[in-house]
Amino acid sequence: MGLISRLKSGLSKTRSQIGSIVGVNRTFDEEFYESLEDALVSADIGMDLSLDILDTLRERIAQEGVTTTGEAYALLKKIMVEMLTVTKEPDEFPPKPWVILVVGVNGVGKTTTVGKLAREYALEQRKVMFGAVDTFRAGAIEQLKVWAERTGAEFIAQHEGADPASVAFDALEAAKARGTDVLILDTAGRLHNKKNLMNELDKINRVLKRNIAHAPNEVLLVIDATIGQNAIKQAEVFNELLEVTGLIITKLDGTAKGGIALALAKKFAIPIRKIGVGEGVEDLQNFDAESYVDAMFGDLQE
Repeated sequence: MGLISRLKSGLSKTRSQIGSIVGVNRTFDEEFYESLEDALVSADIGMDLSLDILDTLRERIAQEGVTTTGEAYALLKKIMVEMLTVTKEPDEFPPKPWVILVVGVNGVGKTTTVGKLAREYALEQRKVMFGAVDTFRAGAIEQLKVWAERTGAEFIAQHEGADPASVAFDALEAAKARGTDVLILDTAGRLHNKKNLMNELDKINRVLKRNIAHAPNEVLLVIDATIGQNAIKQAEVFNELLEVTGLIITKLDGTAKGGIALALAKKFAIPIRKIGVGEGVEDLQNFDAESYVDAMFGDLQE
């Protein structure tokens, strides 16, 4: 099953719910807007943003002379694509190592995402190293080591409970000494203890910048799509601690409704870099706004 097919399968509940709203011959009336509102809110877009989207839709309908519900639906999807198209691209690779800090709460799939990112860079013939900065969670170091073996990445770690900033320092020194192209640091994410998390990430960030001025080059926040609007709070916390440069939304192959991508893009204007549509190493894919909206809301022909 291809990427679009897997994404469509994962977002089938949202698509089936909204599919009955639009018909070529349907009357263009307030009931149409109310039905769309219900569908948008149910899709994890959130009440406030859903209302904003519909206000924009009404304005664009008037401006563009739209007369049918089919045209209105196509316009709605266009508005969503525009909203999801955040165009902050990462810088080109500077003098190596390119340092990526991967953050997010425990359980969202950070370590698996790190492994999948390493595979992509390896296919580009880049030399990759992992830093096992999550020294708090039992088994995190071993899990990352397994991914290093699978992808051919080098691996730097200390013992469980070690100072995460110390591991980050060791990994950065090793990456510089060995001519590593990409250093990926897998961090802990115990959001229930925000003070500890803040102190830990701040220390890691300071250690990196003291060592290499451009580091970290990317701060990628991994979000579990199945948690819906709770993702907003997580993004707020991590963006407060570090300037998040990109989002990776995982678990879009299960119960996720998909609308959280719109809510995150609108609130934070942080580009969505990747989406996860399965457990396989090839299931982490570049985000494409148009394909995503099509998978989420479908076409009139469906």
